[in-house]
Amino acid sequence: MKPARIYQQYIWLVNVFRRHRHLTLEELNEQWVREKVNDGNPLSRTTFNRHRDAILDMYGVVLECDVRNHYRYYIANPEVFDDDSMERWALSTLTIGGVLSDSSSLKDRIILENVPAGEEFLQTIIRAIRMNRRILMGYKRFGAEGYEKTVAPYALKLFHQRWYLLAFTGHHYAIYSLDRMLFVSLTEESFEMPSDFSPQDYFAEYFGVLTDENTPMAHVLVRTYGNTSNYFRTLPLHQSQREVETTDQYTDFSFDIRPTVDFIGELLSFDAGIEVLEPSDLRQKLQKLIHTMLQRYKE
Repeated sequence: MKPARIYQQYIWLVNVFRRHRHLTLEELNEQWVREKVNDGNPLSRTTFNRHRDAILDMYGVVLECDVRNHYRYYIANPEVFDDDSMERWALSTLTIGGVLSDSSSLKDRIILENVPAGEEFLQTIIRAIRMNRRILMGYKRFGAEGYEKTVAPYALKLFHQRWYLLAFTGHHYAIYSLDRMLFVSLTEESFEMPSDFSPQDYFAEYFGVLTDENTPMAHVLVRTYGNTSNYFRTLPLHQSQREVETTDQYTDFSFDIRPTVDFIGELLSFDAGIEVLEPSDLRQKLQKLIHTMLQRYKE
């Protein structure tokens, strides 16, 4: 069987359990045959167990059997769908890919965003991360001369349709955008990432990818108006986001974060739908930015 068809079966199994919660193997097989997942052929217990193991390895989704509930299977860790892990992202991507492949006749009626830039370097960088090997890259920042540099690749992060590499230069951590890389090659030089270093923890105090230790932690209070409140609720900006007050006119959200350029830019994208209440220095910074923008339009 082609790998693509097997992946589609994995995705189908995960999604059917997300919809129906608990299913016996017989009930699952009825759905499987009815929807012609494998050309109408039944789902054997052996195949199901093999797929269960693969789903656990690839997506971190645990399918367990509840012997006290007529041997019904269910997703034992539904929280896996609530975080920003690679497994969840891969599951979402493959799910959408499967839906779109089945809807090729509608290609003119399904509008997507551009593919993330710099993806041609992903395979080499992922291989380097897996093997703990340094990479040699050519890099050119906007408005600067290009240069070559050897770095230890620690992690990759996708943000606003761009891939970014978190790397250690030998002296400090640095962020490189893949769409500004000129070339990437694997070196023979190995490295060892510190056992106590966590890329998730490194980015935890920030929104986006731009990190700056000189920007102090702040308790940010943002007031949202109208439908903007719902955008914040349905897609939180940061893991520290909390809804602290709700009225008929507005909703206040708090953040414990380092308010760097990425976070400020995201707040500005909501234009009149938000107001920064605290801290005062961040409020003043936004006031100055908005004043500068207004002066340009006046000119």
